[in-house]
Amino acid sequence: MSHVDLEAALPVGADPRRHARVLAQVHEAALSGNALPGHPRAVIGASWQRMRRLGLDPDRGAPRPVLTPEQLEPRRRGSGIAAVLPVLRRGLISLAEQAAHIMVVVDAEGRILWRDGSVSVSRRADGIGFAEGVDWHEDAVGTNAIGTALVTRRPLQVYSAEHYVRAQHDWTCAAAPLHDPRDGRLLGVVDLSGPASTVHPTTLALVDAVAKLAEAHLRTSHLTELDRLRGVASPVLGKVKGRAVIADPHGWIAASAGLAPVDRIALPNNVAAGRAWLPTYGNCLLDPLPGGWLVRLTEEEDAPPTRVVLDLRSPRDSTLRVAGAAGTWSHRLRPRHAEMLYVLALHRQGRSASQLSLDLFGDAGRTVTVRAEMSRMRRHFGGILLARPYRFADDVEVVVERPADGGDVLPHSLAPAVRA
Repeated sequence: MSHVDLEAALPVGADPRRHARVLAQVHEAALSGNALPGHPRAVIGASWQRMRRLGLDPDRGAPRPVLTPEQLEPRRRGSGIAAVLPVLRRGLISLAEQAAHIMVVVDAEGRILWRDGSVSVSRRADGIGFAEGVDWHEDAVGTNAIGTALVTRRPLQVYSAEHYVRAQHDWTCAAAPLHDPRDGRLLGVVDLSGPASTVHPTTLALVDAVAKLAEAHLRTSHLTELDRLRGVASPVLGKVKGRAVIADPHGWIAASAGLAPVDRIALPNNVAAGRAWLPTYGNCLLDPLPGGWLVRLTEEEDAPPTRVVLDLRSPRDSTLRVAGAAGTWSHRLRPRHAEMLYVLALHRQGRSASQLSLDLFGDAGRTVTVRAEMSRMRRHFGGILLARPYRFADDVEVVVERPADGGDVLPHSLAPAVRA
């Protein structure tokens, strides 16, 4: 994961009670349409706008059915988070109990899977429906650290009247996303929540650090799986004629023969045995192996894609689909990559690193970050993306699929070019 600046909800040196009163005034003015006596943080203001567009009730939210224990248990098992739950508990439960907080873990859809910590705070949480099995995404319960972190994919602290729904104004929450290091997929969010009076600017940094420890644990487990796949790879590659690689289901390379090594190749989301066009290598033959795939390069002339579809219809997930003579291929995009591809789709003539930096961050000086992200994408999508300037290949048709209801493209994004 790349470095993310952590912005505490409470300004340095601010008196919590006075700041809470100001936030309450700003919140009420925003809901009534009156002139704001101050301005919420950008991430909070953007979320409030989403809630108003949804027509969310600021008193009740949008109540949804609570998962039964029979429904909750399969979600826990399939979340990908259960394996790191001990890491999260070791890092946060002791503090939660001492500081009158609860630790809450939700899945990628916002359903609360686990809740631990202070008994008294847990009873208070029950009073606002903040319990296991409940949907805590922001489109159900308004702006909050958990739900809004799911949308923005960034660590976030929310304090008092920054919450959209009034029943949550007595709370402070700090949440950090959990990602699968194998494919960047969002697994869910870990959160510390407690009474507003317990707000502390360091809480967010702690939660983010523990989330990164959990991701490091998953990364170590993945490396172990790759080592196991290498044990399978050696005898298989010894029998293969021509150039080939062996990759795990997420495209990470365990071994190769006759090819310059790369860390990872882009495999289709629904990979299947047979002929496929892969951005890294062109035409290939894919054969299943225990725990991965044998990818053999064919001697046929490459058939590059002729059509690229950037699917931005969903506010939560973005997908890149390619189609050509060798069939179709799709890949789930990270939020930052979705932003960059959207900007390049708007500017087919291309963008320089400084222009993309301005487009994404409002600052032309963050070219190192832009070049690093573009390098990652070009390793995945070779033949589709070109450099100097960065652009889609000239012979590729690019289509952007937008929300059918006329909603915002990439509503989680704060990139100036996207919001414009």
